Amino acid sequence: MKIVVTGGLGFIGSHTVVELQNNGHEVVIIDNCSNSSKEVLKGITSITGTTPIFEEFDLREKSKVQDFFNRHQDIAGVIHFAASKAVGESVKEPLLYYENNIATLIYILQELQKKDQASFIFSSSCTVYGQADELPITENAPVKPAESPYGNTKQIGEEIIRDTCKIASQVKAISLRYFNPIGAHPSAEIGELPIGVPQNLVPFITQTAIGLREQLSVFGDTYPTPDGTAIRDYIHVVDLAKAHVVALERLLQEKNKDNYEVFNVGTGVGSSVLEVITSFEKAANTPLNYKIVDKREGDVIAAYADTHKANEDLGWKAKSTLDEAMASAWTWEQKVRSK
Repeated sequence: MKIVVTGGLGFIGSHTVVELQNNGHEVVIIDNCSNSSKEVLKGITSITGTTPIFEEFDLREKSKVQDFFNRHQDIAGVIHFAASKAVGESVKEPLLYYENNIATLIYILQELQKKDQASFIFSSSCTVYGQADELPITENAPVKPAESPYGNTKQIGEEIIRDTCKIASQVKAISLRYFNPIGAHPSAEIGELPIGVPQNLVPFITQTAIGLREQLSVFGDTYPTPDGTAIRDYIHVVDLAKAHVVALERLLQEKNKDNYEVFNVGTGVGSSVLEVITSFEKAANTPLNYKIVDKREGDVIAAYADTHKANEDLGWKAKSTLDEAMASAWTWEQKVRSK
């Protein structure tokens, strides 16, 4: 099948392209390279032996989206990653986030609605739950008011897809609500490569260890958790990528129970910030320079997934451990800095 991956040169996108190609799909990547590099194509090719088709343009340009789908009539499915994702930036630049994350989704769905049949996988987030009332978080947990414009774009995005699927029976969709993707491909050919200061914990850890950052700030140690630091569900990016392939094939093979479905994608295990640091120190065999600072506004205390639905309905389960993910992230960081 020919599958479009928007944002396919990004962290999760590139790993998903690898898994799609390894499963025999033909991949077309759309990416404007605003938060990625064309060098990633070399890594994908090195791992899979196949270079995906790559088109560089901005999905905010509606005419280019229309032109793309006119030229690629044989698209069977779309996996949509292309979106801005920095929580802090979204607070400062809300209109940028609404344009980039909502308008582009609408333009793609408008094109899919014209087709006889289309499968759509949406990159969503556990941020839609906010601070959940119960842990672990199930797909039936209430969607709380968003803590940021970024989080709101994920909630609105899901609503748009749900409403589209109600009136367009030819469009089948799955939203995957990710928890916290970390790590890198075991080949160390692709991995997380943030532009500028990392917004996520693990690349900040690895960049601190390699000397790019002076010190890691741990935001708060007085949370009501065993060691006082916030707890998250950290999932290896390769496990997450495989979940996209399984979800897509569920739709292509018409195994879905509804036109629109939602699945949590996590490990089901919560790890604290200090546990992640300890895991890294073990993998790197070196102590990490960090300090405890004040809590950040809007950070939830704990969030980890109930994965029963994904395990049973999708037939997917995360396999890699936190230690394996941290070791792969460190190997990748070392390789990137040795170039």
